[in-house]
Amino acid sequence: MYTGVPTVKQTAVYVYQAPVRIWHWVTALSITILAITGYLIGSPLPTLPGEASDHYLMGYIRFFHFAAAYIFIVGFLFRIYWAFVGNSYSRQLFSLPFWRRRFWSELAHELRWYAFLEKEPRKYIGHNPLAHLFMVVIITVGGLVMIVTGLALYSEQSGLGSWQDELFGWVIPFVGQSQDVRMWHHWGMWIIVVFVMLHVYTAIREDIMSRQSLISTMISGWRMFKDDRP
Repeated sequence: MYTGVPTVKQTAVYVYQAPVRIWHWVTALSITILAITGYLIGSPLPTLPGEASDHYLMGYIRFFHFAAAYIFIVGFLFRIYWAFVGNSYSRQLFSLPFWRRRFWSELAHELRWYAFLEKEPRKYIGHNPLAHLFMVVIITVGGLVMIVTGLALYSEQSGLGSWQDELFGWVIPFVGQSQDVRMWHHWGMWIIVVFVMLHVYTAIREDIMSRQSLISTMISGWRMFKDDRP
């Protein structure tokens, strides 16, 4: 007998394997540390009282920045490796089907959806086209740019002949000068910070409005799809 209360049909698909989920949260933590310490390196705190030798505050800030940077780099290299050995969804971060007309039409639909111009969201097992585009551009390409510029700046500290200088020292004269590389590195930080804020907003919005899980998916690996049935 129909009671008038809708039932919920729920399906689940295993999307993100454990290594991808661990990489995601480790990278999120390293980006947070890098953004905070990077800001303080660019805009140092006021001078502390007493002799400079009594304090090592900026030294600690730089240490945490460098440590988080190496964690980010190792995670990035591991993520490249896992794209080859993981499931098909783990490869989305390094491939973008921009040559497909359907990709761009679905991306336009997602733009209208986020602008509240579409009433019905489309459901995707992996990243939706808009998220896919931004993940590749910001995390993959942007992350690579931050690694290259960051290690180029670090080569000035490690000195001539270091592996950082041998591999990335050419970046500074190629771009122009050290300050130019620092500027691009600094702006890259702000681009990633804005992306993270939008990423968190859209993940929460999708969980609420599209009736498919996003946040819990990156914890459990399972994407849940809910449909109301009268």
